[in-house]
Amino acid sequence: RPYKTQFLLINIIKKKREADSWEIIEGLKIGQSNVQRPDKHEGFMLKKRKWPLKGWHKRFFVLDNGILKYSKSPIDIQKGKLHGSIDVGLSVMSIKKRARRIDLDTEEHIYHLKVKSQDIFDAWVSKLRHHRLYRQNEIVRSPREATMRTFPPPTAVESPQPASSVVREAKPVAPSSNSNSSLPASYSNGQSKVVAWLQESEEMDKCAEELARCQSNLTELSRLLQSLEILQRTQSAPNFIDMQVPLSASLSPVRLHSSNPNLCAELVDFQPPVSRLTDSVECDSDYIKLQEEFCTIAQKVHSLLKSAFNTVAIEKEKIKQILSDQEHSDQSAQINSLRKSLSQALSQNAELRTRLNRIHSESVLTEQVVSVNIISTPDEAGEQMGIPLTQQASNESRLSMSESVSEFFDAQEVLLSASSSENEGSDDESYVSDVSDNISEDNASVTDNVSRQMANGDFAGSAFRNGRRSCLPAPCPDTSNINLWNILRNNIGKDLSKVSMPVELNEPLNTLQRMCEELEYSELLDKAAETEDPFDRMALVAAFAVSGYSSTYYRAGSKPFNPLLGESYECIREDKGFCFFSEQVSHHPPISACHCESKNFTFWQDVRWKNKFWGKSMEVLPIGTVNLTIPRFGDHYEWNKVTTCVHNILSGRRWIEHYGEITIRNIKSSACLCKLTFVKGNYWSSNVNEVQGFVMDQEGKVIHRLFGKWHEGLYCGVPPSAKCIWRPGSMPTNYELYYGFTRFAIELNELCPELKDALPRTDARFRPDQRHLEEGNLEMASSDKQRIEDLQRVRRKCNEENNIKLEPRFFKKVVDANHRERWVSNNTYWELRKNPGFINMESTVNLW
Repeated sequence: RPYKTQFLLINIIKKKREADSWEIIEGLKIGQSNVQRPDKHEGFMLKKRKWPLKGWHKRFFVLDNGILKYSKSPIDIQKGKLHGSIDVGLSVMSIKKRARRIDLDTEEHIYHLKVKSQDIFDAWVSKLRHHRLYRQNEIVRSPREATMRTFPPPTAVESPQPASSVVREAKPVAPSSNSNSSLPASYSNGQSKVVAWLQESEEMDKCAEELARCQSNLTELSRLLQSLEILQRTQSAPNFIDMQVPLSASLSPVRLHSSNPNLCAELVDFQPPVSRLTDSVECDSDYIKLQEEFCTIAQKVHSLLKSAFNTVAIEKEKIKQILSDQEHSDQSAQINSLRKSLSQALSQNAELRTRLNRIHSESVLTEQVVSVNIISTPDEAGEQMGIPLTQQASNESRLSMSESVSEFFDAQEVLLSASSSENEGSDDESYVSDVSDNISEDNASVTDNVSRQMANGDFAGSAFRNGRRSCLPAPCPDTSNINLWNILRNNIGKDLSKVSMPVELNEPLNTLQRMCEELEYSELLDKAAETEDPFDRMALVAAFAVSGYSSTYYRAGSKPFNPLLGESYECIREDKGFCFFSEQVSHHPPISACHCESKNFTFWQDVRWKNKFWGKSMEVLPIGTVNLTIPRFGDHYEWNKVTTCVHNILSGRRWIEHYGEITIRNIKSSACLCKLTFVKGNYWSSNVNEVQGFVMDQEGKVIHRLFGKWHEGLYCGVPPSAKCIWRPGSMPTNYELYYGFTRFAIELNELCPELKDALPRTDARFRPDQRHLEEGNLEMASSDKQRIEDLQRVRRKCNEENNIKLEPRFFKKVVDANHRERWVSNNTYWELRKNPGFINMESTVNLW
């Protein structure tokens, strides 16, 4: 009996865990077929509001043939006022039983649904399973039927159409069988593949047969129409021309009567003899039969034309693919020629930029300009590439070519002096922080000390040199053979920071170094420290906040290493004038903190990262606040981060998107406020990666308008007179082979001999698995990654058993006035770095 009780308890615990976790719904299995057509299902469910709205709202859903449509009410569904349509067969479906949640990931959007009642939840899950299998079976069986969902066949609930319009719409489609003859002349050469395809394709033959049947049916329709008109004239039937015939085979005299109120009045006034009434009924019966026959054939014509149209669309895509492959092979020689020409142009460009820098250094300018890609010395000219001058602004050619080029060389006008006078509402949210004063006071002496040591060259072995590496030791590995689905399928809706991934999916940087990468365009902050106008200063801070996302554009294919608890990173950049360090201050939840000091600004943040996988997409949710102080003006800016989503994660064509709203406040002054919106779009939309925002005063009056794209640049003002206040630097040669790293990212993990004795042993540069991956040694990287993760688990278990709590070495936890926990520098890093330095400091933890 005890064993039986224990067995029951185990089953109860197991079922409870299953109910608390996300379960992915399996799709159509290999060999599974003959899935019966499911019944239509409809009802209300709660749907999570799409960004930027929050909360849940009630929506009416209709599930029919694997397509889930929704609107506000059943009446809106009948009227065709749909809010959205989801192809369940092409979506990844996951459920959470205890929360009664259903998630559908369509790759472009993630739909979160919730049901209040358990019975209704079970019914929806069952129906969705059935419809999903049916839909997938239809897609596998016939690709043409997969496209038919865009053009559903007419049903009785659709709006009625005049019969004449059916005939009128059918005529233009008939010549489509000869559409192949209208291909562009540019494709006339080398069409052997197309000719072979036309000879082998059976789909076009089927299309021709369907069109022939359609022509025959149209002839029959014409005959029926003549018969109806004759019967109308001879028997005084209802006026056919004024009556709209529904496309339904289930017409009845009652429907016909209700559709013509005049007929009702005539029958009341006219009382025929019994014999004549019988003749009239017989005539009406013949007339109705002709009508039904007419509508039945019209339905066939409609379906045949739709099928023919879908066939032509599918075959058109095949032609496009063939021509694309042909064109790609023909262009290989042109690409090689273009690469050679590009190399020569880059060489000339580097020489011209060297001369330009020499002229610039010899000139006397009253004001410096924020330039994101200035070459420090002529030695770096060969490594730098020119900034593309023809990058477009946000939407449809907001800035012309000439304006973009002219403003790029305008040394004096970085910010637009003219301001907009439009008024917009603002949400005056009060904000108080009692941490900023202490941080500013504590760091004042430290900042001065660090700046003085940088000027005197006191940091022995620091990266105070012009010659940094311009390429990684080895290209990124091939990840096409990794089955991500097997890894992620059991982690739907979970935090992926706890899931161990193959080392091939990583990039040779970790999250601590990624935080440093946000300072790539710190020149914007230096410029802000020299700008007197608070609104112009806020615009530059906004540009800096946007610039931190630009490096992610080419990085959707890999993820940074997760730092170990106690791991650190240091970056001293004399060329940019800042000293940076970071540390992993918590493991579960993972929290990374950083601190950066310069003579012009102080920057710090602590961020908790949450990664969630939804079937086709992965969301990265940063929780934390970014802080920036500019001592000259006494400013203290705070802002949040936006959500990052990696789409199409299970295939090779991943793409990254940032969406959400950033609010930048100067908590020391209420003079101005900035709001930036990262617009949520899709891969093919025109507003992909778009950023919109404004700087306004305390009364809500808009002073500056901001727009652009986070991977191209940010503009201030109103087109076409807007000025570019930031644009990213050019990418290195063959960047796609080296993880999509920018020039700044390539330099972050470089470990020169003189740095080895100056850095703490916990610095990320010493991490072996990350170093092996950078050098292309995958076998060693994989084994070291597993070994390091096992070591961390052992340390954590040992600390829990002995009630030992590890404290961060360089950061401390504080609580602000809003009862939020913050991690700030304890001002010991740079003191500990002095002689004797970290090499002689006792290390309590061996991370690797």
